[in-house]
Amino acid sequence: MDKALGLIEALGFTTAVAALDAASKAAAITLVGTEKIIGLEQSVGVNILIVGEVAAVQAAVDAGVEAGNRVGRIASSKVIPRPHDELDTLIKKFGHNLKVKDLLESVETLEVAEKPKPVKKATKK
Repeated sequence: MDKALGLIEALGFTTAVAALDAASKAAAITLVGTEKIIGLEQSVGVNILIVGEVAAVQAAVDAGVEAGNRVGRIASSKVIPRPHDELDTLIKKFGHNLKVKDLLESVETLEVAEKPKPVKKATKK
């Protein structure tokens, strides 16, 4: 199974939450970590890192960017298919504020959300 790393950089916490919500509902991905950045374009930036199969991460990042831009602004995004093993070390070294797990060995997977079931209309008696 090929893994990919997906990154979404959101301006504002609410934008980040909307992006992560949409990303996690779009495909089976794993949240690796988040990082808060103060002063990104006069705002608080939040980096979101996710992993999963290449197609799932691409779908999740696309959905997250679209949803985030509806709420606020996504500064940038990137999908890196089959990241080099040393990238894990680099992220930990330079991302000292990053709340992160081992990049390719994350534990919890965010599954695709079930579609809501239609509500039955009440019948008159």
